[in-house]
Amino acid sequence: MHFFYILHSKTINRYYIGETPDLTVRFEQHNQHHFKKNFTKAADDWTIALSKKCKSKQDAVYLEKFVKRMKSKKFIHKIIENPEILDDLIIQKYTNMYT
Repeated sequence: MHFFYILHSKTINRYYIGETPDLTVRFEQHNQHHFKKNFTKAADDWTIALSKKCKSKQDAVYLEKFVKRMKSKKFIHKIIENPEILDDLIIQKYTNMYT
C-alpha cells in the first residue's frame, strides 16, 4: 500500500505533491523540515489537502508525476474537489497500457 498526497500551506498559499508508504510519518517530516532541500521547508503550516490510498507504489508515483506535469493550481483544486479524478487517471493508465 502506498499514498499519493497533496499538502497545502496557507502561509505561502502553495501546494506540495508527493507519495509515500506512510503518510503520517511523511507529514510530520515535512512540517519538521526533515528534508532540508525540499520545497516544504518554505513553511511550517502544511496541512493535508488530499490523500489517496493506492494499491501500489507505481500507481502513487504515476499520480504524483501526472499532477506535477500539469503545473496547474486549477487542476490541483479540481482534484481536491473531485478526488475520483485520480481513480479515472489510474484506470486510463492501465487502459493505455493494454491498447
